[in-house]
Amino acid sequence: MPEPMGFYTDTTVCIGCKACEVACKEWNQLPATGGGRHEMSGDSYDNTQRLDGIHWRHVKFVEQFSEDRNDGRWLMMSDVCKHCVRAPCLEVCPTGAIIRTEFDTVVIQSDACNGCRLCIAACPFGVIDINPASDTAQKCTLCYDRLQVGMEPACSQACPTDSIRFGTIRELKQQAETRVRQLHQLGERRARLYGADQKFLGGLNSFYLLVDEPETYGLPRSPRMPTRNLLPSALLSTAGAVVIALLGLVGLRKRLMDDRAEPREDADV
Repeated sequence: MPEPMGFYTDTTVCIGCKACEVACKEWNQLPATGGGRHEMSGDSYDNTQRLDGIHWRHVKFVEQFSEDRNDGRWLMMSDVCKHCVRAPCLEVCPTGAIIRTEFDTVVIQSDACNGCRLCIAACPFGVIDINPASDTAQKCTLCYDRLQVGMEPACSQACPTDSIRFGTIRELKQQAETRVRQLHQLGERRARLYGADQKFLGGLNSFYLLVDEPETYGLPRSPRMPTRNLLPSALLSTAGAVVIALLGLVGLRKRLMDDRAEPREDADV
């Protein structure tokens, strides 16, 4: 059984070239445009704007400038499916279309997907969406077909700065921890890892080195499994059912009282 494989993304060396986006689309034969986004977004250099069914890689541009724009920085991050160890999408899929591979990655099998969209709602990272061509949910597969024949995923192979690194999770964590220590020594005390431990979702098989708060990059601080909400949801549903039942009983009682109050029409003989 192979070791768990994944990505470690060092955002400090991302140059925003989008080579990963292009490589992903070319290898997976994804259309260049779609989802109504054919025009310039006006959001810096970010025209894909988000991950969806035809954009499995997305380079985020976060501009941080002072009001006079004399001081500032750009934060860039190539975003992708996190391939969660405890994947919310896999938990809610009713057809078994979402599977965990021998590399500990998460893959959606389009031929078994019924397009119910439950996985879209369950993903706390907004990764999954419907591919309009197939009308099924799709996302990054971590190039499962390439992994099966010993090849590196297309995006990490295309990255010119090694911002996206591919390998075993064990090796990637060692590299990431070394890099964080190096940045701290260089004075970048904000450097931190996101998703490299088991604090949430059992850990992410695609984790990140950040130099700001997760929310700055559009990442949730505490992503959760759908099961975390089952008890509150069940209680709310039960309470709602009780209220509806009580309203029904009140309505029935009122109707019976109204029926009794109406004068009986006896025929005159």
